[in-house]
Amino acid sequence: MTDASKFRLRALFEANYQQFRARLRRRLGSDAMAVEVLHDTWLRLDRIGDASAVQKPEAYLFRMALNEASDRREADARKLSAAEVETLRHMSDQMLDPEQIAQARREVAQLAAVLDELPPRRKAIILLARVHEMKHTDIAARFGISPRMVEKELVAALEHCARRLERKVVRRFGPRPRKTS
Repeated sequence: MTDASKFRLRALFEANYQQFRARLRRRLGSDAMAVEVLHDTWLRLDRIGDASAVQKPEAYLFRMALNEASDRREADARKLSAAEVETLRHMSDQMLDPEQIAQARREVAQLAAVLDELPPRRKAIILLARVHEMKHTDIAARFGISPRMVEKELVAALEHCARRLERKVVRRFGPRPRKTS
């Protein structure tokens, strides 16, 4: 951008500052944000290339300000709030508790041992369904069985695991279990 075109653009920016500020305030919902965006736009004028071919300089300046506001909002969206940082700080403390880590490792080892007790097809079916989140129809096709048989194998595997781990069966599909007296 030539010095003359820079000067004209800056002069136009200064002359229309209050109008830009009012329009941005309405768009952004904050006068403080409008002022900050206009300040950043003013600084950005030094970094633009050749603007001598700009047909509508007022629209060009206002579009620059809107782009600056958009960039600012995107940057702010990536920042965490104080509450989010505090939550993460406490979460990481809990996650790093050695006792909880040791307990989780014991539970995983117990589950692996219980899964090893299952017949090979049943073990494969529960792993494909629960770990790899494969659809029942895809599992059925892989083993050459019906989707209903996949469900029966899953129920049997879940009941076995719950019984051996002394846990309650949580069903994610099908009707509620019958109550026994």
